[in-house]
Amino acid sequence: MMILLMKKIVNMMSSINKNLIIILGPTAIGKTALAIKIAQELNTEILSSDSRQFYKELSIGTATPSLKELEKIKHHFIQHISIKEKYNIGKFEKEALLKIKDLFKTHNNVVMVGGSGLYIDAICKGIDAIPEIPSDIRQKINSEFEEKGLEWLQNKVQEIDPEYFQYVDKKNPQRLIRAVEIFTGTSKKISSLHKKKNKKRDFNIIKIGIQMEREILYNRINNRVDKMIENGLIDEVKNLISYRKYNALNTVGYKELFDYIDGENNLENSISMIKQNTRRLAKRQITWFKKDKEIIWFNENEFDLVTSSIVK
Repeated sequence: MMILLMKKIVNMMSSINKNLIIILGPTAIGKTALAIKIAQELNTEILSSDSRQFYKELSIGTATPSLKELEKIKHHFIQHISIKEKYNIGKFEKEALLKIKDLFKTHNNVVMVGGSGLYIDAICKGIDAIPEIPSDIRQKINSEFEEKGLEWLQNKVQEIDPEYFQYVDKKNPQRLIRAVEIFTGTSKKISSLHKKKNKKRDFNIIKIGIQMEREILYNRINNRVDKMIENGLIDEVKNLISYRKYNALNTVGYKELFDYIDGENNLENSISMIKQNTRRLAKRQITWFKKDKEIIWFNENEFDLVTSSIVK
């Protein structure tokens, strides 16, 4: 089976067209290490499609590549914008495609890495433009959320768009509110706005997924959270308190520690919640990626085999 998978990668590599090699998988599984290894062998550069790593102010809690890793290979879309800026998947699609086009002028292969399925799909398939929603609709939904709470919002999204509810971060009210306001304003499900008919790209796409036993992955997640705390995550979060209302900070590792800082939870429970919510994130990522039949899956201990098949 492994030989067949390696041959499949070799056959997919095009000597005529340019190749975008995407390394994907759930959080903490080792995507960065494999992406750097492949990029070094191919003498190319890396684009991140991890939406949590876009922001300059977020570092420890988003597990951005270390300075040592960044020195090995040039990365793009790592801490390139501020949490104060408005940024969305549509902007990422446009900017990333321009960067890929530019890199293909001097490279036959480009590597992209990340665990954000929507952002990967934006590059591979394209997305429909998200419609503008009148402010009065947004204000009404926000008021209802403040009055009725998160559970009401979750139930509402599950009712109007069960497909989106399967993979959305159910603890993120901004994303849930967005789904409700789009449905209210346009009668369209947010999941339907993802392209059903894929845009045609002028480059070859190869998707390589990393997988491992669930128990091992969860242990890695727990250990990484402990390491983040050791490396100063609490201080990083404290320095961001004045920005806590920005959507970028409504993410795992930050929102739990805001509760600790507010005195709503103790540190031990907050760290435990980070681990639990990160495991849930990984589970959603796995569910998302397993639906994609174009992905070639390897175990995390097969990096050398993946690399050798790509650089042949």
